[in-house]
Amino acid sequence: MNQAALVRLFIAIEIPENVRAAFASLLKDLRAIAPQLKWVRAENLHVTLKFLGETEPGKLGALQNTLSTVHSPAPVNLEFRGLGFFPNEKRPRVFWAGMEASPNLKTLAADVDQAAHCIGFPLEERPFTPHLTLARFPLPGISLKLLQAMNEKSAQPFGSLRAREFHLIESKLKPTGAEYTTVQTFRFATEA
Repeated sequence: MNQAALVRLFIAIEIPENVRAAFASLLKDLRAIAPQLKWVRAENLHVTLKFLGETEPGKLGALQNTLSTVHSPAPVNLEFRGLGFFPNEKRPRVFWAGMEASPNLKTLAADVDQAAHCIGFPLEERPFTPHLTLARFPLPGISLKLLQAMNEKSAQPFGSLRAREFHLIESKLKPTGAEYTTVQTFRFATEA
């Protein structure tokens, strides 16, 4: 298989402009404190339901068909608040923003996982933990200044959203950072 022909894909819920703006302001403040981290651009923030990775273009049609069967009786409600680290503060690899979600978000992620599995993608091994990745740590270790800033801003609410659709997104890795293009949008909830 020709490597260049593969497309890097993931499935996600987009976040609205007001939430993006709140995070853009947070990212600006924190980037100044810890410039050594690999910060995500605010326009690239999203709630990942499933990362598919390198995918043969030939699978795209089947993937789009199976994802169009995923439905939920109600929209997903999300409240963005809380900051933290994966796996933990002692050995941070990812700096994230948390969210409180309606129970159907976990169901939606499981249904998306199952739909992708039907056409050959492996099932997720880790439990679904909804979050926004804000930064990645190229080296382990966290500065006291970043920790203090995080603790100060952790209680701050960043906004909320009612999602009725998710997106299949292509990610192109470039020296300037990842560039995302929506391949297709899927409406999973019909209720207003």
